[in-house]
Amino acid sequence: MEKVNRKRAQGLETRAHLVAAARNLFAVRGFAETGTEEVVRAAGVTRGALYHQFADKTALFAAAFEAVAAEVRTRIEREAEASAGAVGALVAGSIAFLDAATDPAIRRIYLVDGPAVLGWAAWREIDARHGMASLSEGVAAALAGPPARTGDAEALTHLLSGALDALALWVADDPSARPRAHAEVARVIAALFPV
Repeated sequence: MEKVNRKRAQGLETRAHLVAAARNLFAVRGFAETGTEEVVRAAGVTRGALYHQFADKTALFAAAFEAVAAEVRTRIEREAEASAGAVGALVAGSIAFLDAATDPAIRRIYLVDGPAVLGWAAWREIDARHGMASLSEGVAAALAGPPARTGDAEALTHLLSGALDALALWVADDPSARPRAHAEVARVIAALFPV
C-alpha cells in the first residue's frame, strides 16, 4: 500500500511540475509557439512522463488553463469577501477579475489562447467552474439583497461576464484605461442593482 501511495504521490508531483512549467511557457510564448520538448525540459521530466500524464499538448494546456482559472477565482473571492454588502462584493470581485485578466500571462492563457485552443464549449465549461461560478454567486447575492431585486440571474451573469472579458482585453491593450474601467464597472453594477 505504501508503494502505491508513493507512486501516486510521485505521479501527482510530476503532473504539478508539468502544469507549472507549461503555464509559464504558455504565458510567455503562447500555445502555438510552445513545444512539448520545452515543457519537459523546464519541468525536469521525460517526454514519456508528459504523455503518461496528458494525452497531448492540448490536454496539458487545459490543465494549465484550469490552474489559471482557479487562481483567478481565488483573487475574485478574496476581494469580494473583503467588501461590504452583496453589491459591494460584486463590484470588488468584478474589478478583481478585470485586474487579474489584464495580467499579461493570465490574459494570454485565459482570454486569448483559452477559447482558441480549447474551443468555446470547453473554455466555457472550465470558466463555469471558476470565474463564472463566482460571478453567478455574486449576482444571485446582489439580487437577493437587501433590498431584494428582480432580474434573471443567469442572463445577468452572462451579460456581465462577456462585458468583463471584453473590458479586460481593452484595458490590457491600453493600461491607462484601467481607472476608467474600474469606475464604469462600479457604475454599471450600481445601476443594475440599485439600493
